Amino acid sequence: MISKVLIANRGEIAVRIIRSCRELNIPAVAIYSEADRTAPHVLMADEATCIGPPPSIDSYLNVDHILEAARSTKADAIHPGYGFLAENAAFAQAVLDAGITWVGPDPQTLELMGDKVSARRLAQESGAPIIPGGVEPTADIKAAEAIASEVGYPILIKAAGGGGGKGMRIVVNPNELPPAFKRARSESASTFADERVYVEKVIEQPHHVEIQVFADRAGNVVSFGERECSVQRRYQKIIEETPSPFITPEVKEELSKLAVIIATACGYTGAGTVEFLVDKNQRFYFLEMNTRLQVEHPITEMVTGFDLVAEQIQVASGKSLTFGQEDIRPRGHALECRIYAEDGFDNFTPSTGRVLELTTPGGVGIRLDHGIREGLEITPHYDPILGKLCTWGRTRREAINRMTRALEELRIVGVRTTVPFCMAVMSHPVFKQGDYCTSFIADYGDDLQTWAANNKDSLDEIAALGAALFSTAEKSKSPDRPDARLSNSAWLRIGREEQISR
Repeated sequence: MISKVLIANRGEIAVRIIRSCRELNIPAVAIYSEADRTAPHVLMADEATCIGPPPSIDSYLNVDHILEAARSTKADAIHPGYGFLAENAAFAQAVLDAGITWVGPDPQTLELMGDKVSARRLAQESGAPIIPGGVEPTADIKAAEAIASEVGYPILIKAAGGGGGKGMRIVVNPNELPPAFKRARSESASTFADERVYVEKVIEQPHHVEIQVFADRAGNVVSFGERECSVQRRYQKIIEETPSPFITPEVKEELSKLAVIIATACGYTGAGTVEFLVDKNQRFYFLEMNTRLQVEHPITEMVTGFDLVAEQIQVASGKSLTFGQEDIRPRGHALECRIYAEDGFDNFTPSTGRVLELTTPGGVGIRLDHGIREGLEITPHYDPILGKLCTWGRTRREAINRMTRALEELRIVGVRTTVPFCMAVMSHPVFKQGDYCTSFIADYGDDLQTWAANNKDSLDEIAALGAALFSTAEKSKSPDRPDARLSNSAWLRIGREEQISR
C-alpha cells in the first residue's frame, strides 16, 4: 500500500495530483525549484522540499535530487505527472531501484513505446494501420529520398525518440529534403540525445484522435473513449474535446478496440493514450502512444465520472481495476482550452511577468485546473501552460456556449495568455460545426485575427488595466524586503506570510 506520494512535477498537474491524494487520504509531497518556492502546488502539499535552482536541468530534471527528496520525506511512491521525466525509462528504473513505487507503466514499456520506430512496429503487428513510410529509422539522405519517391510528397520527417513537434519537418518537394533531413536529425539529437529520424507520408486534412486506455497488472484493459485534439499550433494541442464531432461510431469502436489490443501487447499498466490520425475519408492510422497521464485527461473525467489520477495510484499500489468496460458510459460533451502564457495572435510568443489579478469562472459544468495565483511570477524557465479550462454540457453546443461564458469570466492580468485566442476559436463557424482538422489555425488564422481586430477595444481595455496594475505593484515594492527561502520545517508559514505581505 502507498502511504505517501512525492509528485515529481510542478504547476497545475502537481495541484491536480495533490487533490486526488487528499481524497485518498494519502499525504502528498511537493518538490520545487527556488523559482517556485511559493507556487500553489507548494502551498497545497502536506510537505515540500526544495530540489535546486530555477533551471529544469538543476531541479525538476535532476534525478538524484528528486530521489533524495523522496528518501528525506519518506515518500514510498513517485507520481511523475506529465512532461519532465514522466516518460523517461531510466528515471522510472531509478525509482524502482531505490525501492520506491513508480506510478506509471514499467520502464520496459516506456522504452518500447517511447521509441516511435518500435511503437510503430508493435502497432503494425497488432493489426493497426500505420502511416505509409519507413518502419525503421532512415539512415541517410539516400534512404529518405527513396521513401519519399515511393510514398510521394509531401512527406514528414520525424524524430524517432521524442515528440512535441521537436525534430519534425514537412517537406513538399525533393529540393527541400536534404536541408530538412539534416535539420531534423540535428534538432532530434540536441533535444532527445537521439539523432534517429524516420520518414512518412503527410496525411492531408487529418484529424488527431486519441483513445484513453487504462490497465492493471492483472491484464484488465479498458478504453475510456476518444478525444479530438485537432486544434494545434506547432504540433502542440490547444483545444480538445470529447466525443469527437467528426468520426463515425464505427470508427470510434474500431479505434477503441485497436487501442486496447496495443496496450495489451506492450504490457501496459496505468493510464495511457493511443493516438491516431484520421483522414477526411475516415481512414485511420496509428500515430504513437503517450505512456503517461495526458494534459487533456480532465475532459474524459468530466464525461465518465472517473478520477484517472486516483485510479493510477490504486493500480500502482497493486490493486486491480474495480470496473469493467461495461461500467464506462460517457455522458454529454466536454471541451478543454489550454491556457498558455502566450500571445495567440502573435505567433504564440511566450509572455512572462507577474500575475497581478486572477479571477476564475464558476457555475454548472465548469472546471479550471491551474497552478497560478495572484503575485506569482511567470518565468521563462518552464512550459508556458498556466492551466486548463474545461466545460461540460449535455450537448456540444451547450459545452461551447458554456466555454464562451467561462473564457469571458476568466481574467488573468499581468501576462498575455491564450484566453482571447480560445474565445476566437469558440466563435468560428467551422469550429462550431465540428468540421475542422489539424490545419485549422493555418487555414483560418486570418479569420481569428479579424475577430481580434473586431474585439480590439475590449482586449485593449484588459491590457491597459494590466499595465496600470503592474505600475501600482512596482511602486509598492519594498526595496529591502528579504528574499526568504523555504525550508522543510517552515515552508508553509513563510509562504503564507509572503502572500499576506503582498
